Amino acid sequence: MNKVRVLLLGVTVLVSFSCKKLTEVFPKETEVVTTPNPNAEVNAWIYEQLKTYYLWESQMKTEANSNKLLAPAVYFDSLLVKPGVLDRFSWIQDDVTALTNSLNGVNKVLGVRFTPFYANNAQTKVALSIAYAIKGSPADLAGIKRGDFITKVNGVELTIDNYSTALNNDNLKLTLGNYVNGEVVSGTTELNVTKAEVQTDPIQYSTVLTVGTKKVGYLVYTQFLTQYDNAIRAVFKEFKDKGVNELVLDLRYNGGGYISSSNIISSLIVKNLKPGTLMSSQEWNTALTKAYKAQYGQNVFDTNWLNEPNNLGTLNRVYILTSRGTASASELIINNLKPFMDVILVGDNTYGKNVGSITLSDDKKRWAWGMQPIVLKTTNALGQSDYGTVDGFTPTIKVEDRTIPFKPFGDPNETLLKAALGHMNGNTMASVPNAKISAAKQVNVLSRTSILDNPKTEINDMWIDKLPGHK
Repeated sequence: MNKVRVLLLGVTVLVSFSCKKLTEVFPKETEVVTTPNPNAEVNAWIYEQLKTYYLWESQMKTEANSNKLLAPAVYFDSLLVKPGVLDRFSWIQDDVTALTNSLNGVNKVLGVRFTPFYANNAQTKVALSIAYAIKGSPADLAGIKRGDFITKVNGVELTIDNYSTALNNDNLKLTLGNYVNGEVVSGTTELNVTKAEVQTDPIQYSTVLTVGTKKVGYLVYTQFLTQYDNAIRAVFKEFKDKGVNELVLDLRYNGGGYISSSNIISSLIVKNLKPGTLMSSQEWNTALTKAYKAQYGQNVFDTNWLNEPNNLGTLNRVYILTSRGTASASELIINNLKPFMDVILVGDNTYGKNVGSITLSDDKKRWAWGMQPIVLKTTNALGQSDYGTVDGFTPTIKVEDRTIPFKPFGDPNETLLKAALGHMNGNTMASVPNAKISAAKQVNVLSRTSILDNPKTEINDMWIDKLPGHK
């Protein structure tokens, strides 16, 4: 009986099939429509470039294990090795023109660097203490200077909630404040200022101070830019002509720039300059190191001291003013000089960046992306490079730059300069003609580093414009 049932079932199925079209019984497979990945080509380029130049390329994930569906910026970040720990500095930008402009000091800005702090004892108001106005910027042309305070923007008082975004707009009405009885209060001066594209002049200030029997060269330098190399040589020529025998190099606001410019300034300062002898070396990834040495020789990554006629020659030591914003190419100067002379740091710990980058863009101009990946590590003539941590270089003399109002650059009573001059003279201030002492107060600052009005232009990095072996 069971067998019959099975047989009958089989017959029924066959009959059922015979009454239907074959396509109804076995439907066609659903056609899968795939959308082309719009990021595939640019992401393949990103991977190829990083795999070629990235300092830690041997630790990168394989291309097969990467997700090329990601947006390019996200894909770039996904390839970095231990981001925020090992690699704290590589970045990508969607406009390589804006990237290269920024690296060369060209940015759309108001043109002020400031330190925010509580303006009143109740801590309900904030003021921006101006560290400097970039020369030729809208702020500078409007008369804003170091030591000024901004208390209102477009009529709105600054507070802890709004100060960080208050300068974002292009058109600004700024209210300046006054230091009165230990607080900063709004004054009657109002300035209407419009942001503009500005070429940074990194030589913010220079002078020669006579302090007792000493001739002290003082230079405030804010970015290592190759187009100002000859201008910086001219400053050192003036120092040399005036018989400078002490130097204070103010790098507290300098986040870096071109390695080549850092090497020039190092060579202008170093004691007993010996051109052609080793100043520093670079370490690249294993594959590139092998290839470059095979093509250009074993010393391709070495940089020798440069023949700089305006080298000061007589310095036994150099004072460098530092902050948490002293980074990269600024730290390179410190590291270059340490094996050859006393380097006395005055201020705060530095940023801690002993690695450098190059700009990578598409030669075929298929897209506007620009990458700035870390490709090299620097060491000095003794092979030392131990400052690449969040603690950076530790200052010889720890000084907090939070005494307001900020005194002008070159004023012997300015906080960091005063500490350097005091150390120079055995911890006592020598008599300085016409030095002015005014009321001052130490405040609780809201940022350990000063801030540019356009934070996107704040680049703490050092970079090269030519690959090893290329002239």
